[in-house]
Amino acid sequence: MRLLALLCAIVGLSACGGSSNAGPPTSTGGKTDVRRSQAAAVAPAPRAKLTARQLAGQHVIFPFSGRTPPPALLARIRRGEAAGVLFLGGNLGTPAQVRALTRALRRVPRPAGLRAPLLLMVDQEGGSVKRLPGAPRRSAPQMAATGSPSVAHAEGRATARTLRAAGMNVDLAPVVDVVRPESALHSEGRGFGFSASAAGRFGTAFAAGLGEGRVAAAAKHFPGFGAAVANTDNGAVRIPVDRDTLQRVDRRPFVAARRAHVPMVMLASAIYPALSPKPAVLSRAIVQGQLRRAVGFRGVTISDDLAAPAFAAHGGAAGAGVQAARAGVDLLLYAGTYEDADGAADALEAAIRARRVDRAALEQGVGRTLALRARLR
Repeated sequence: MRLLALLCAIVGLSACGGSSNAGPPTSTGGKTDVRRSQAAAVAPAPRAKLTARQLAGQHVIFPFSGRTPPPALLARIRRGEAAGVLFLGGNLGTPAQVRALTRALRRVPRPAGLRAPLLLMVDQEGGSVKRLPGAPRRSAPQMAATGSPSVAHAEGRATARTLRAAGMNVDLAPVVDVVRPESALHSEGRGFGFSASAAGRFGTAFAAGLGEGRVAAAAKHFPGFGAAVANTDNGAVRIPVDRDTLQRVDRRPFVAARRAHVPMVMLASAIYPALSPKPAVLSRAIVQGQLRRAVGFRGVTISDDLAAPAFAAHGGAAGAGVQAARAGVDLLLYAGTYEDADGAADALEAAIRARRVDRAALEQGVGRTLALRARLR
């Protein structure tokens, strides 16, 4: 019995040693497998002790106006107080100008432990939502109309080449919502169709193509925005879909995304009365209960634009940021002004210092994000 116990102990130690010495996911054909980044969910907190200001900033995605980053943003990056940058139409000039801009951001020196690539992201869905010239050549409905997910996969790979050529590494796509005929998404020409099966198959194929090109995909908008008749960019939106339909229909493409190891999921800004009285992105019941536990998603969570009018009743950009972080959202996205994001980072820092948010949970979120960033070199 003593011998058996000794052998079991040796086997157990060997397993622990193998796990602790494991490196990052291996590459296939020289390309990092971004899809494996789901493992980041169990990543430890950052090794270096972050200041409250760094911990807050590492949760924020900053926008800016024009084609020159403001000195304040560059200073934040230099101090390790920014997770990434969102590029909008006003930031983008000629291909050469875009490459020079992203190169300048990537070259800003950062503190030890926070030197993984910045998340440089853009909305590149195709169709009506496309910031850069190039791929995808088709909109999501056009991809689905071919009947072949391999077309979406090829478009995803081509889109990754477009983004990488511009120096970017995150595409805020695909839309995997189950579109309804009367919805805003349908009128905007977004989404892969009216069935959960089509949304899941074509969305995950597009995401896989992005991942093979070392660009992280973000499936959106959980728990499903396909029944919304208005856009949250314009005001508060309530989606009166019953709980059973949300779970049986709208959740399915996100389960498919989790199974396909899509590394990021974007939370919707709409209110789902069947699930929570708060906007989804501010609701712990939705972020933790529905997405983390029910779907089993372990990757990086990101908000939709927290500077949108939908959050006026929730403390504006800064108040919404603190609430989203408290709900468990890893990345707080701002598509308004740099000042919106800067104020939100300051508000989150104040909440950390006052212990109004769980510091350990925030550190775990930064760990997930840094693990993903490390795979995007």
